Amino acid sequence: MTALVELNDLKRIVSAYRIGSIATRLFEDAWAGLESGLSPSEVTWWITARALAATRLGDLDRDVITKAGVSAAAANDILKTAIDEVVPPFADHTRQSLHDALGAEVSLGESRRLSFVEQLVRQPRAGITCPGKPRIILEPPENHAEHCLMVAVYGVLLAPVYEADPTRVFVAGLSHHVHNAGMPDSGFTGEMLLGRHLATLVAHYTQASLGQLASPLREQVDDARKILPNADTPDGRAFHAADVLDRVIQTTQYTRAAALTPQQMLGEMELVHEGPVKAFQDDVLRQAGLL
Repeated sequence: MTALVELNDLKRIVSAYRIGSIATRLFEDAWAGLESGLSPSEVTWWITARALAATRLGDLDRDVITKAGVSAAAANDILKTAIDEVVPPFADHTRQSLHDALGAEVSLGESRRLSFVEQLVRQPRAGITCPGKPRIILEPPENHAEHCLMVAVYGVLLAPVYEADPTRVFVAGLSHHVHNAGMPDSGFTGEMLLGRHLATLVAHYTQASLGQLASPLREQVDDARKILPNADTPDGRAFHAADVLDRVIQTTQYTRAAALTPQQMLGEMELVHEGPVKAFQDDVLRQAGLL
């Protein structure tokens, strides 16, 4: 479960020369890969491998590493080591698929920029809502692209637990909130107030998004989405497990950050780590009453 918590932080890791969080950019790349003609299986493993490597390396990806003169083979070894550190025990047998994906040459070709993808990037999640009660806004809010990406990747890792098809679960996770591209998220409260009209709105805005897809991608996405209504199948269980875990892990990151103490940062996390000036730095902190 630690790997899922670490993955969740990809929603909050950004870089100076790139727009959006790592999770946002992986979501965009996933749809660009599908749109360019890569198979759903290729996209599933390519994106999941990059997400796992990023839990330890952040935005130190293959491009950044090799541009500095490091060989592609050495870069792959670094990325594989990062993956091996975080692959959960229940997903051990997926390790080879993840390693293979890192070594694959992926070209996005002339993929179109799907408007619903960009809308999901800009569409924030509702926060915590409950009918009859004031909304709790969590800052900074996640967007729908980040949530969908995380559910998709979680689903791949959880697929072995439920004997599910990782690719089908991945595509279902990636697409399960496409209606929110045109339908602002008002959470549980809004859904209850819409009542019998909820299904009409969701169907309308789902079609508006999926109507942008050409064959055979449209049919592949439609097939994966058949698992969304219930948890009666292995694929459905893997998806719904991923969905609920992401929703709750997302909220716990706010409490984890708030509960962090100086003792944890300096002790457990070694904020001031071993090196030639550590003794001096410790003395400075001690004199300042911080150690």
